[in-house]
Amino acid sequence: MYKYYLIALFVIIVDQLTKWGVVKNMTEGQEIVVWDPIFSLYSHRNQGAAWGMMQGRIGLFTIVTVVVVIAIIYYFHKEGKGKPLFATSLMLLLGGAIGNFIDRITTGEVVDFASFWIPVIDYDFPIFNIADMALTFGVILMMIYVLFFEGKQGKVKK
Repeated sequence: MYKYYLIALFVIIVDQLTKWGVVKNMTEGQEIVVWDPIFSLYSHRNQGAAWGMMQGRIGLFTIVTVVVVIAIIYYFHKEGKGKPLFATSLMLLLGGAIGNFIDRITTGEVVDFASFWIPVIDYDFPIFNIADMALTFGVILMMIYVLFFEGKQGKVKK
């Protein structure tokens, strides 16, 4: 069961290493085009939540993150055993939450750097990071689990 914590640890390490690389090698606001015009690395700082909402509310984010981390660990140990998809989704959420939390606690802002433009709909997607990706994939896996697998363990098909 504890092996799932390696998923969260992996997310945290990759998240922090990529953010460190951006901070160390790019100035804030600098852009490095990787795949013109679809993808670029863009050094950005965010003092708010997703999409820059609620800027500067570090106290609120600290409380919410601590509560969320406790809830994730609780549900992981209470409900995760024998449910690999559910356990994986929780550990992605845990790694993502802690990754961004480390930024907020140490610098008061989150480092974002992945910038995508979606040409089909002419949409400049909000800049994000590895922790944000883990949170997003964690939510998607959780939805898949709830919609297609929850409550189906142990049921015998006739």
